Amino acid sequence: MLIKKGEIMSIQENPLPLRRLGRTELEVTCLGMGGAGVGRGDVTDDEAIEAVHRAIDLGINYLDTAPLYGESERRVGLALADGWREKIYLATKIGTHPEWRGDFSASGTRRSVENSLRLLGTDYLDVCLVHDPDNMDPVVAKDGAFDELQRMREEGLLKFIGLGVRQHEFHKIAIETGVVDVILTYLDYTLLSQTANDWLIPLAAKNDIGIINGSPIAMGLLSGIEPDVSAERMHLDTSDAEKAHRLYQWATDNNLNLLNLAIQFCFRQPRIAMSLTGSKNATEVAQNFAAATAPVPNDVWEQLQEYL
Repeated sequence: MLIKKGEIMSIQENPLPLRRLGRTELEVTCLGMGGAGVGRGDVTDDEAIEAVHRAIDLGINYLDTAPLYGESERRVGLALADGWREKIYLATKIGTHPEWRGDFSASGTRRSVENSLRLLGTDYLDVCLVHDPDNMDPVVAKDGAFDELQRMREEGLLKFIGLGVRQHEFHKIAIETGVVDVILTYLDYTLLSQTANDWLIPLAAKNDIGIINGSPIAMGLLSGIEPDVSAERMHLDTSDAEKAHRLYQWATDNNLNLLNLAIQFCFRQPRIAMSLTGSKNATEVAQNFAAATAPVPNDVWEQLQEYL
């Protein structure tokens, strides 16, 4: 039995557990690849292509990108040419294209999806998420984003609809519409904070909504490298950095790898189907894969729970 049509690695060989992504019935690897890293900074096309190919070769079967992530969609499209597309589930987003940011109208939604399909070199998306709206009114309005995504699903341009946003109350609104199949929450289920566990994860699970966890390593704070407490980070503050530094010191003192713990901690929440890590190159892909699959004794989790 294969992970995905055309995939080389069998389920038995793949050390990444497969989990059901809610009512989509997609069987996704618990570690997915986030596409932000390959789209920004000084990454070259060749490095991005190599990173995507390395992820697929290692058995990762889900890739998440967005128009917001610089050159990501174009580079992912290059990487998925020549048969690679059919080896992975592919997701992108609408609403944050730099030229059309905040446009959740029907026409804006269609324009964004069509542009993404062109850049990605594919004729369909496995998942399309509404991305970071300031409020949900234009998303759920008649002839808004959700209505248009449903029409595009009927046309075969996408298979499943989702919402990727930080505000849990927005997820609740989306779930209650009955339209979304998937939610993506980020920075709210990590070693630093598990607020998604308060009521969002149970609500999504009750409605059989697939749950994707973004940034399990907290924008690099939990990467296993000593964090710079003074550095400014989007969505995070000094207290997060200070807590991460204490965790880093605890892991170092106990001869443990904080990156391993950060990623696998998220796997221990069975209702989360997948956690996404963004990698800039093949080396980082391999590091995250190694961290996700390295054995961690049960007593370490007990010690960590006591420390937390």
